[in-house]
Amino acid sequence: MLGIAAVPASALSAATPAVGTSPLHLSNHWRAKVCTFTSQQQGQASVGGGIIHLQSCLLRSSSPLVKAMAAEKTESHPSASRSRQALISLSDKRDLALLGKGLHELGYTLVSTGGTAAALQTSGLPVTKVEQLTCFPEMLDGRVKTLHPNIHGGILARRDQSHHMEALDKRGIGTFDVVVVNLYPFYDKVTAKGNIEFEDGIENIDIGGPAMIRAAAKNHKDVLIVVDSEDYPALLEFLKGNLEDPHFRRKLAWKAFQHSASYDSAVSEWLWEQTNGEKFPPSFTVPLSLKSSLRYGENPHQKAAFYVDKRIAEVNAGGIASAIQHHGKEMSYNNYLDADAAWNCVSEFKNPTCVVVKHTNPCGVASRSDILEAYRLAVKADPVSAFGGIVAFNVEVDE
Repeated sequence: MLGIAAVPASALSAATPAVGTSPLHLSNHWRAKVCTFTSQQQGQASVGGGIIHLQSCLLRSSSPLVKAMAAEKTESHPSASRSRQALISLSDKRDLALLGKGLHELGYTLVSTGGTAAALQTSGLPVTKVEQLTCFPEMLDGRVKTLHPNIHGGILARRDQSHHMEALDKRGIGTFDVVVVNLYPFYDKVTAKGNIEFEDGIENIDIGGPAMIRAAAKNHKDVLIVVDSEDYPALLEFLKGNLEDPHFRRKLAWKAFQHSASYDSAVSEWLWEQTNGEKFPPSFTVPLSLKSSLRYGENPHQKAAFYVDKRIAEVNAGGIASAIQHHGKEMSYNNYLDADAAWNCVSEFKNPTCVVVKHTNPCGVASRSDILEAYRLAVKADPVSAFGGIVAFNVEVDE
């Protein structure tokens, strides 16, 4: 960590920033000499008429000036308090104002990064920026923002372990009770029309976000982790009531790990395609998304659900999963199974074709320039099995 070690009085006389400016920003503007320090207390020192605001910084140096600055303490840094804090870092800022307002009204201090902090401030909400807790600015074009002990210590510390809490107190680190994170839109970027440049794909791989998600999910007994804006209302209701309910906390933790696992599977698949082409990988993860719960399974006493394959390779692949049902009752497991078989069969033909399927087996197939004639011939192949079967066409039927 870096802080101000010495500032020339001549530089201070030229421009004196307001109290609260980051020491690192001062070093950038005033070319001040820097030194290593640990996070402990907040202080300020007057040098040549200028004020340096030390945010959570106890300096280690033999310099008399630095010793004087560290000794002249003021109030404790907010991170050292046990006030309730919510850490928010979002790529998708949908319903952010609703979330921020709700948390603020419940007495939570909002801690945030970059664009999320700006959006909260635009909504008229007070925000503590992450840099104020870490005494370290974002760096490497935003690649490093929250990867810091003052952040992850506050997430991972177990409240029921006294030595954990003593370690936080020793270093002036506060705890986080709520963590709300969603990730860079990697999947959307690499599946958009037009090939994305390799370097652009790499830059859309989130690092700090998954780290916070996994840390909060691991410590879900003490930290609520939210990765889906659909859960904001439930979160706010929960915070108003019974905070000890383990089921709700575990449900959010499961959702968080599922979210990060799906994200990583997309990155892994994309990198494999970039380096190995069409070769079969030695192993891979298939991310599935629930589309609907079905009436029953293959038999009435069985349960079933319909999932969509979300692999990058399946984007725009078509099929029953993306079909639109225009009328009729809810499709059953057997309906989907037969429809998928019919789709795969009819997709093998280039000429206008009709396929009739019963229990996943084609019982009639016909190709004709007149699609209605193809239908009549396909049904005639096995009229008995065609009853109650699935009919598929590979061209649009207009009558």
